[in-house]
Amino acid sequence: MTSLRPQVVAHRGASDREPEHTLAAYLQAIEAGADALECDIRLTADGHLVCVHDRTVNRTSNGTGIVSTLELAQLEGLDWGSWKKLSQEHGDYGTEVPDVVDTSDRSHLLTLRKLFSVVADLDRPVQIAVETKHPTRYGGLVERKLARLLQEFGWDRHTPEKPSPVRMMSFSALAVRRMHALAPTLPLVYLVERRMPVAMIDGQVPAGVAIAPDVEMLALNPRFGERIRARGRELHVWTVDTPEQIRVCLDAGASVLITNKPAETRKTLASMLVPA
Repeated sequence: MTSLRPQVVAHRGASDREPEHTLAAYLQAIEAGADALECDIRLTADGHLVCVHDRTVNRTSNGTGIVSTLELAQLEGLDWGSWKKLSQEHGDYGTEVPDVVDTSDRSHLLTLRKLFSVVADLDRPVQIAVETKHPTRYGGLVERKLARLLQEFGWDRHTPEKPSPVRMMSFSALAVRRMHALAPTLPLVYLVERRMPVAMIDGQVPAGVAIAPDVEMLALNPRFGERIRARGRELHVWTVDTPEQIRVCLDAGASVLITNKPAETRKTLASMLVPA
């Protein structure tokens, strides 16, 4: 057993309780004591960074279409939350859409700028793990837009004296390298979903970049985390929702747990760890 608690990162907010990527989900995660918030970002047709996971809006809104072909005003006109209530009450409702549009924070589209503003105004430190989604028609423009927004908030430089609350993540090694060039001191994370030699990973991303495997992959290959840490890299793990998965991560020496259930994960960690 260990006394070191991994950082608890709310995956798309407290997405087990609230519609993913909505302000309500992130406020719930903050209230639950999450150390950090994870978000996926995509670029709209008119150049805005929005918090949406899928390439299309079909699954998480009452609309249809590809995010990158729609303008911000079009996306803001959609209901991003009522699907969650229907899913919780009736299970998967397939192609059905809600009859009544929810106008609360559970249904508004969230821009990355708004999420940054919310975190900047908090009375306690909360970090943000920003995942840039690829492939995309806009290529490197996503990272360039992110770098500009970080500059606006003064979060593009990371030093021990003034750490940035933001880290960038991606399944694209090219995107990680691109972000390293744009903001050389910003913390970075390379997401991996299949087993690959650690030496191959070293060749794809710069030194110091954290590595984040899927928890199921880590469970099947427990020494993978040991090899990652032996290279001087932090081990982040996604998506960790059960006590069994949390134990796998603790045994592997993970620094970060990305979870849909931040409140439950914090409680489970507290019960598993020896007080410092």
